[in-house]
Amino acid sequence: MTASTSCAARGDAPDSPVEDVLDDPVRAALLGPQAHFAVRRGQVLRYAFEVSPFVSLPPEPGLADWRDAAALAGADGTVLMTGPMPAPPDGLAEVTEITGYQLTGEDVAGENDDEVVRLGPADVPEMLDLVRRTQPGPFLPRTVELGVYLGIRRGGALAAMAGERMRPPGWTEISAVCTDPAHQGQGLARRLMLAVIAVVRERGEQPFLHVADGNPAIRLYERLGFRIRRPVTFRIARLTAPARVESGS
Repeated sequence: MTASTSCAARGDAPDSPVEDVLDDPVRAALLGPQAHFAVRRGQVLRYAFEVSPFVSLPPEPGLADWRDAAALAGADGTVLMTGPMPAPPDGLAEVTEITGYQLTGEDVAGENDDEVVRLGPADVPEMLDLVRRTQPGPFLPRTVELGVYLGIRRGGALAAMAGERMRPPGWTEISAVCTDPAHQGQGLARRLMLAVIAVVRERGEQPFLHVADGNPAIRLYERLGFRIRRPVTFRIARLTAPARVESGS
């Protein structure tokens, strides 16, 4: 989910142990360092629209929680989760699952790079175009606000980028690592990852990331020193009966 072949998520308090914080990094981030991006209804949390589509339900959601999730899902009724997700009530949702891994890089040192440039709001159209062509995972018009995004240009055009997404206490997720197909094989993804990790390390935090099962990019991550912490399942749930949910209690 975080990376494709061409590109490269529970804790409620800053002192939560790593196994809690990273089990549901969406909830940990939105109750912690990224609380200013949180949209909340009851016990359901999500990132603001156009920032990120990720949603977190409480560990044992009732019908009222599913009603709240539906209210936060937007017009198409879709929510995206990477933390625990108990089965929704019968007939409520169609769920698509993508299996993968969560990796942590406690021993990975960053490295500054003079060719790397900082990307910002003015670069978003070009960033969205690169994401559209390389499919590294969800990237929306305001995703750039989540943290530092860095890029490398070739002939003035954005050739590769990487940045920060979820930030549970003490950790930063490396995300949107992607390279234009015309510039693959040049080590740009590795350089950008190390440059982003240098930023993470300057804050005294540690890097982690997610990768889909079968993605060859996992070999790059392991060469850098990342290690698999746990299997993870990304779930795309399309709420099929919002009226039923809204009427529940």
